[in-house]
Amino acid sequence: MYKRVRLKDTVEVPPEHLADVTPNLVKKLLQDKLEGRMDEDVGSVVSVVNVNDIGDGAVLPNRPGVYYEADFDAVTYDPQMQEVVDGEIVEVVNFGAFVGIGPVDGLLHVSQISDEYLAYDEEGQMLASRESNRTLGVGDSVRARIVTKSIDERNPRESKIGLTAKQVGLGKHGWLKEEREKRQATTESE
Repeated sequence: MYKRVRLKDTVEVPPEHLADVTPNLVKKLLQDKLEGRMDEDVGSVVSVVNVNDIGDGAVLPNRPGVYYEADFDAVTYDPQMQEVVDGEIVEVVNFGAFVGIGPVDGLLHVSQISDEYLAYDEEGQMLASRESNRTLGVGDSVRARIVTKSIDERNPRESKIGLTAKQVGLGKHGWLKEEREKRQATTESE
């Protein structure tokens, strides 16, 4: 879930910029420091959007810069348990598919995609069903639900988000459309 939040953090302003400590400079320093980082409380910082207040600054021994506490607004992405998300398949492997959901990827394990057996086609970079001829490959849009999450603040790329698409209303968008059309055709013929 994307959120706009108000945060506080400290930034070091290098000596060459001390004459120009402005909200724009502090915003740029905060962006360099925080964007793409993961925090257990707020999720992944997507963007620093506005600096509201800059403190007086403090000098630390044996440090060249001046440290300013800043109050700022940021857009964050914090995946919530049981949240339904739309994403795009970014990689297919023999055990499932990685789905880009916001600034992070989630794993849609092969056992959580369909009740049908899905074979891995390494050459075509897809998972394919022999029963229904359905395929799932890179670039496909899917709707899934978050069922597990383990956030690694030190190394956000190592964070793990588990997804499922095995309930009604979840799965590849093309499959969902086919199912809607089938239901609609059934109700029209009755």
